[in-house]
Amino acid sequence: MSTTRRQQPGDLGPEPDGVVGVPPGTSAGHARRLALNGASGIVPLARDFTRQALYDWGWLPAASADRRAAAEDVLLVVSELVTNACLHAEGPDELTVVCDGKVLRLEVSDRGAGQPAPRTPHRAGRPGGHGMFIVQRLCLDWGVVRVPGAPGKTVWAELAAPA
Repeated sequence: MSTTRRQQPGDLGPEPDGVVGVPPGTSAGHARRLALNGASGIVPLARDFTRQALYDWGWLPAASADRRAAAEDVLLVVSELVTNACLHAEGPDELTVVCDGKVLRLEVSDRGAGQPAPRTPHRAGRPGGHGMFIVQRLCLDWGVVRVPGAPGKTVWAELAAPA
């Protein structure tokens, strides 16, 4: 996990002006945004939106158990990121899903000031507190981007695209 990793040129991170952008060379068909501010049923809405993107991009229907597991991991991470924004950050504003063919990046923007982190020590037998631990375990990397002088943050997570 790297919540402070500087984005390298060509990374899928937010543009320098703080606007979440589509990476250069990525077609508009491989980037989707969903406004969540004020929506009801936000977590199922975010999962359905992401599931549709996975269908459109050929991840689903899955041809193998590994591909099915990869898609389910993406949907679980979306659920965890959006749920965290609901519980700890005044609710999510927007979900962005971007795929460049090798990496799928999820971004959830919110107005919260907190810093998400896996609970340490993680206690598997206790209820609650598993969201960011799950994100950390399933993702290649994840982090938080803040725009100086602006409220809120964007929590991002990257997962490998199925082979």
